[in-house]
Amino acid sequence: MKDLKQRTIRGGAAKFCSQGANFLLRMGSLMILARLLDPKDFGLVGMVTAVIGVFSVFRDFGLSAAAVQRTSVTDEQSSTLFWINLLVGTVLGFLVLAMAPFVVAFYHERRLFGVTAVLATSFLFNAAGVQHTALLERQMRFTTLSVIDFVSSLASTAIGIGMAMHGFGYWSLVATTTVTPLVYTVCVWLRTGWVPGRPRKRVGVGSMMRFGGTLTLNGLVMYIASNFEKVLLGRFWGVDALGIYGRAYQLINIPTDNLNSAAGGVAFAALSRLQGDPSRLKSYFLKGYSLVLSLTVPITFTCALFADDMILVLLGPKWKSAAVVFRLLAPTSLAFAILNPLGWLLNSLGLVGRGLKIALVLGPVMITAYVMGLPYGPRGIAFFYSAVMILSVLPLVAWVTYGTVISLRDILRVVSRPLLSGIVAATSAFGLQLLYGSLLPPLPRLALGVIVVLFVYLGMLLYVMGMKPFYLDLLRGFTGPSLLEEQLVAST
Repeated sequence: MKDLKQRTIRGGAAKFCSQGANFLLRMGSLMILARLLDPKDFGLVGMVTAVIGVFSVFRDFGLSAAAVQRTSVTDEQSSTLFWINLLVGTVLGFLVLAMAPFVVAFYHERRLFGVTAVLATSFLFNAAGVQHTALLERQMRFTTLSVIDFVSSLASTAIGIGMAMHGFGYWSLVATTTVTPLVYTVCVWLRTGWVPGRPRKRVGVGSMMRFGGTLTLNGLVMYIASNFEKVLLGRFWGVDALGIYGRAYQLINIPTDNLNSAAGGVAFAALSRLQGDPSRLKSYFLKGYSLVLSLTVPITFTCALFADDMILVLLGPKWKSAAVVFRLLAPTSLAFAILNPLGWLLNSLGLVGRGLKIALVLGPVMITAYVMGLPYGPRGIAFFYSAVMILSVLPLVAWVTYGTVISLRDILRVVSRPLLSGIVAATSAFGLQLLYGSLLPPLPRLALGVIVVLFVYLGMLLYVMGMKPFYLDLLRGFTGPSLLEEQLVAST
């Protein structure tokens, strides 16, 4: 607890660097595979993952988060949780294998049987490393986790690209998905050196099971809501439509997924240690929330403005029809950038029940949007999905923050600065694009547009909005105590 701030900032920096490297790796992989494979290859794998991916919600049964959230965990508890996780992973693997014939019948595609069977093994690989990961997170060893994450991604990407170059088609995507958890689990076992003991009864894991079960049910509801449109597209519009929508969806979510992954684990571990200190918890949360938003907003506006050039440069000419879907989905990344970090707050405070209630309300609303847009294909779904998410932001923020140390006013104040800066930057870039857009080829035009957005945004955020002291304080956190922590708590 004495050096929690330094551990949090350094761990966050390590995660951000790792996720930055992973972002470049994923983008490079996507660019290469998009040129080596056809949309139907992505569509075939997307059909399976949209259906069986629901089981990934159960892969750790929320027990990793439960172990991190608790103030203390014994070795007997960790060992018992390990064997529970392994049992759950084994059961899930067999359930997915048993579903293979039904997946084939649902989509009328025989090739999906083998894909489903191979993907089933990933559940066992994941389960074997859950508690080892939780142990590293409790110890705030995020640099170690960052290196492991990158190594596993690099290994799976290399294998996937190598297979694609040798004509394995969609099997290269299947290999990428299964190799990642295998390499990751091997690495966390080697790095922790912890060997689980035998499971024991009455060691106090009941409350952790309830916490994890509620968190898992929450994840199940949101997974179904977030992937139901892919099932609908695959069933009623075919592999090509799903392939186009799926690549646009993946591309728009890569930046926000990486940012949330980088900040989420560190923030949850730090906030869980501060449950009994409301003022510090408020300070830590608002700082992390502000940082994630500040990084997400310019990415969102850039994607919306330069969708055509980004798709052409990143994916190639045969994916041109994905540009409209990509642009229409851009607002969802902003909505989830505002909403997702609020889960750190609820989970660290143990308010997983409230999170489940929110999911049970938001999920049906999202599915309704998909159904409304389905007659219009991928574009219609993207439009209605974005519209519903933007309209849901304010009421959901009010619901999450009710009765906590964070108020709706705190959130609005934090959101307003990067949002206004992003609007000014996007307007400037759009005006310049009207002047020079037709004179430049796609890559230089995209590069110039990104540079304009970035520099105008940074100027607005740091100097006009007065955020420069905030980022300087983060830098000081590497070597010494915060100069702004008490001021931030007092001002908010």
